[in-house]
Amino acid sequence: MPKQETLYAVLIILVIVAGVVGYFVGSSSVPPPTTVTVPAGATLTQTVTRVSTVTTTVAPYIIPPEKIKAAWIYVGPIGDLGWSYMHDLGRRVVEKLFSSWLETTYYESVSEAELLSRIDELVRAGYSVIFTTSFEFMEKTYEASKKYPNVMFFHCSGYMRRENLGTYFADLYQVYYLNGLMAGALTKTGKIGYVAAFTIPEVIRHINAFAIGAKEVGEQLGKNIEVYVVELGAWVAPDKAVDAVRYLVDVVGVDVVAFTEDTSAIVEYAQDLYRKGKQIYVFGHYGPMYEYGPDVVVSGQLVRWEVIYADILIKIKSGVLNPTNLNNVDYWYLLNSGAVELGAHVFENGSVMMVNPKFVAELKGIYVRDKLTGEMLSVYDLVLRRYEQMKYAALLLPLQFSALTHGLENVTYIDIGGKEKKYLVSAIFDPFTGPLDGWCLYTGEKAFTEYCKKATTVSIAAGKRLGHHDLWNMDWFVSWVKYLGTR
Repeated sequence: MPKQETLYAVLIILVIVAGVVGYFVGSSSVPPPTTVTVPAGATLTQTVTRVSTVTTTVAPYIIPPEKIKAAWIYVGPIGDLGWSYMHDLGRRVVEKLFSSWLETTYYESVSEAELLSRIDELVRAGYSVIFTTSFEFMEKTYEASKKYPNVMFFHCSGYMRRENLGTYFADLYQVYYLNGLMAGALTKTGKIGYVAAFTIPEVIRHINAFAIGAKEVGEQLGKNIEVYVVELGAWVAPDKAVDAVRYLVDVVGVDVVAFTEDTSAIVEYAQDLYRKGKQIYVFGHYGPMYEYGPDVVVSGQLVRWEVIYADILIKIKSGVLNPTNLNNVDYWYLLNSGAVELGAHVFENGSVMMVNPKFVAELKGIYVRDKLTGEMLSVYDLVLRRYEQMKYAALLLPLQFSALTHGLENVTYIDIGGKEKKYLVSAIFDPFTGPLDGWCLYTGEKAFTEYCKKATTVSIAAGKRLGHHDLWNMDWFVSWVKYLGTR
């Protein structure tokens, strides 16, 4: 058949199909237009986003995109060496990995007030996947998702979702606990400092995990462990961070510091103190900070956002995720996922320095008892043991993808019968296992958890493991955390 006749035949078939679809759709709604392009001398091509947006029992079919334009919006500068830097590292990884079908861009140092206008610019430029990467962006991202129903939004660290808005987070509380074990071994005074950007549940959770690890080791060594928290009121505030750590060192008397502030300022300050003859042990935040304090950085928390970004983008490209089915997409990736890691430094070949070699011998020379087994072992070996106990939980990964299954994430074992009767589901160990006692930072109407809505103190029974909801809404500190307010 001649090419022209073939083209006519295809067009006739399309008209017939369109008529059938129109018959069933009726007048209940009008779908976005379908673009049909017939270049001269070429075969017919069809570009469709949504075939139908009619509310029926059958969801509309979404054709996976041939190309994806994805954008990231950061709260800080990509040179901050912490939060925004690591998000942008993830963007650069997926941009290179999926270069044949992915185009990316980003905005940095965006305030909450600027967010909607930035989103408008991106949508006008044709970006159909937008990642907003700070907690305070949550409500405006939700607002934008209603304005642009055909754009896919993903918000980091939030909990508001709808059909075209999913949420995601790589949580570091397990790694903070591991660093706390080392902090409890290395402190000479028992006084440990923590510089916090904000006391939101995410940061409270991390402070508590760090404090739990420190006490687990420290009290066995006869130390009265206390963790002193200073709040900054900003994510990127290097000058305020230095003032806070100076206060903690000079006035409070801490000799170990962890922090949630997205620069290397605290590490560099501690390194400067070392040059002057004073040893302060520091744990890096989010990015590899060893090179800024080789004599003071013991370890730290590393995040690999590219693990989540790759998963999301592959699922969009393959048609698994689309603008109609994100209501329950809520990534909450832990140590088992590969999205987070214990480490002070990343080498050029991608391998990780988990603990600064300078402190390995000291940690190997300090012995404590494993509270699970009663065995005596070095703190260094205890850190590696706990790391393995939390890292290897293969079945946990699919449960961490959706809000529908978060309730199963702290189920340790299930009984399936047969010789495998006791089947491991989640990690063998979790630091948020009772007994734990604490006090409510927020109470009454300001509280997030039922504990603090009803009381001012918290008591977690022995053996009870806190699940996603309790951890995600954490509004209380363990009893040995001392909150010093905002400075």
